Amino acid sequence: MTNATDQDRVLIFDTTLRDGEQSPGATMTHNEKLEIAELLDEMGVDIIEAGFPIASEGDFKAVSEIAARSKNSRICGLARANFADIDRCWEAVKYAGKSRIHTFIGTSPLHRAIPNLSMDEMADKIHETVSHARNLCENVQWSPMDATRTEWDYLCRVIEIAIKAGATTINIPDTVGYTAPVESADLIKRLIETVPGADEVVFATHCHNDLGMATANSLAAVAGGARQIECTINGLGERAGNTALEEVVMALRTRNDIMPWHTGIDTTKIMHISRRVATVAGFPVQFNKAIVGKNAFAHESGIHQDGMLKNRENFEIMRPEDIGLSGTSLPLGKHSGRAALRDKLETLGYEVGDNQLKDIFVRFKDLADRKKEVFDDDLIALMSLDDDDDCLQLVSMKVTCGTGGQAESTVELEFDGKDVIATEHGDGPVDATFKAIRAIYPNEAHLQLYQVHAVTEGTDAQATVSVRLEEDGMIATGQSANTDTVVASAKAYIHALNRLIMRREKAGPGADTREISYKDLT
Repeated sequence: MTNATDQDRVLIFDTTLRDGEQSPGATMTHNEKLEIAELLDEMGVDIIEAGFPIASEGDFKAVSEIAARSKNSRICGLARANFADIDRCWEAVKYAGKSRIHTFIGTSPLHRAIPNLSMDEMADKIHETVSHARNLCENVQWSPMDATRTEWDYLCRVIEIAIKAGATTINIPDTVGYTAPVESADLIKRLIETVPGADEVVFATHCHNDLGMATANSLAAVAGGARQIECTINGLGERAGNTALEEVVMALRTRNDIMPWHTGIDTTKIMHISRRVATVAGFPVQFNKAIVGKNAFAHESGIHQDGMLKNRENFEIMRPEDIGLSGTSLPLGKHSGRAALRDKLETLGYEVGDNQLKDIFVRFKDLADRKKEVFDDDLIALMSLDDDDDCLQLVSMKVTCGTGGQAESTVELEFDGKDVIATEHGDGPVDATFKAIRAIYPNEAHLQLYQVHAVTEGTDAQATVSVRLEEDGMIATGQSANTDTVVASAKAYIHALNRLIMRREKAGPGADTREISYKDLT
């Protein structure tokens, strides 16, 4: 194996803040987007696709501020194939130290029918819009949406047009997760060999996981000659998600003997950003998720445990420390001080200021009074702080249950600057609590998902509750943790309601819903 410095470099293009946020219910607040962008920048992501600037004023402001604050990463915005989108995108990314405009259009027969353009009309549009983007920005990425279902001759034709118009990166999206590894590698290889000027640009791969092959397809594309992988943290994304950043990065690192390419990612930061994205998006990571799942480095089988005690390499091909996992999980207790708490948080990848530590310490002491021992996973849940700027805030609640299953819940919420109380009955404490919240804040939101799992073991374990609500086609997810499952349920429900409120404001009066919905097509 050659040294890493002699190997081909694969660029990591993270689209958690754009394609990832398109997951139903995964809308992030402005501050959450800034935080995730900063973490991506710190971990060495080459290009951050920060959003779709023309979709809303909120998206534009987020992309603009991320661009202004970026230190290392190139900041990219998405634009459809029209001058208005491209101009708005440039306005958002132009203040970045390194900027990129990413423009796209659907080229497959199915997607050509959406704007109702002939092949020739679309070819002209590609030339005009890519040229316009290049006149504004020296770094332009172009994508033929649904490339893997586009006719071969036409795909070659439009890629050549985009290159001649000034595109510096050609991205090949598998928009609906249709392709397979052998096809993915062959497609990239043939395009590089066939299209004039292909050797002068970077080819990228953008895969979706509808058939569970996004990671395999992305790595196959690299073998075929692609030198940029588009991906998201935890594989977040619409439908079955996108290629998972942590999977392709650790695959290249772990199997460098057969995949001799390298990235610039600091892998020790993977676990922290995985947890943070899961929290702000409200999408828990499945326990057996590759690399970052709770069970990824857990061993219960007697044979496995015996082998691990003798040599970790018997059953682990990666070290937990390589992705930022602490080798031990020593608990804290109610007698632990601020210094011990800060040290443990730093071990888990959290850097907190003095003022933030004071607030977290109060929450920690409250938790420690209710639990004998506070473990790493408890602290991670504790860091999922509620947003003080939310419209709805839980002040207090009281629940009583009868032997017949009927329950009564009295909930007090801060709403519009006033404390409002409501009492409702229901089939169990959670049902009664949700009814009381709806009595205070009337809504027609449909409960699509209610999920509970214990953070740690024992009867005093914190429960993490996930709630997904749908109202008028808008979906929002909320998540909260507490040693009291009903309290966690109430906070998760309120969190989801607050996100629905935020989404209404984002797509409120004056918003172009066509523009917002059309972004879901890439």
